Amino acid sequence: MLLISDAQPFFFPRGRIACLLVHGFTGTPKEMRGLGEFLAGLDYTVLGIRLAGHATHIRDLMRCRWEDWLASVEDGLALLHSAYEQVFVIGLSMGGILALLAAANYPVHGAVALSTPYALPNDWRLKFIRWLKYLQPFVPKGNPDWHNPALAKEHREYPAYPTAGIEQLLALLSRMRQELPLIRVPVLLMHSRQDRAVSPENAIRIFEALETPEKKLVWVENSGHVLTCDTDYPIVFHEIAAFLKSFSQPGSVT
Repeated sequence: MLLISDAQPFFFPRGRIACLLVHGFTGTPKEMRGLGEFLAGLDYTVLGIRLAGHATHIRDLMRCRWEDWLASVEDGLALLHSAYEQVFVIGLSMGGILALLAAANYPVHGAVALSTPYALPNDWRLKFIRWLKYLQPFVPKGNPDWHNPALAKEHREYPAYPTAGIEQLLALLSRMRQELPLIRVPVLLMHSRQDRAVSPENAIRIFEALETPEKKLVWVENSGHVLTCDTDYPIVFHEIAAFLKSFSQPGSVT
């Protein structure tokens, strides 16, 4: 198994509070690395995982089930919980779905979900995806959703969506919608009003479904879908840092 160049997982051991960073569907740990370096600079321990089937070859993703992606998160959480009492989980897009599921099912101190879908856009083909995946194994991606072309050049991802993976993403979304009301820990949602990949309405629907009293939705105005790497990334990073500072227990950062 060969990893895509410069898209490896990363681990920055620092203070006593740990953050698990989770990339998006067809993406790589690289899209979370800048955030990881920023948080490490604030003395948070950071683990950026590689989800099953990602950062290798797109055909590896075709063989994955949504449970495999959740297992990747579970493994990361288990590693951090073995050494750190406080663990936060931060995810981008599909990684945000997994972060919210982790918040509903595991002892995390809080969750951050960036550019996260509540549901996929209406498309008649989704009703037939169980069979379509055999006729059309891959779905082409549309125009890149970036505001800063220079930053976009550094992004690493698969060139298309595996249709079988979309079927699994639908199942993962269904699981998330069922479990959003179960979350009791603080949640930060961030979304761009200019996101063409996952419409802003998704953030509102997630926010409304959350029953935790500690929830916040923050909008940015000058980015596309990949909030951790586009124009507004400094705003995103500092909002996350403020969230972590607010909900971590005193005396836990060395």
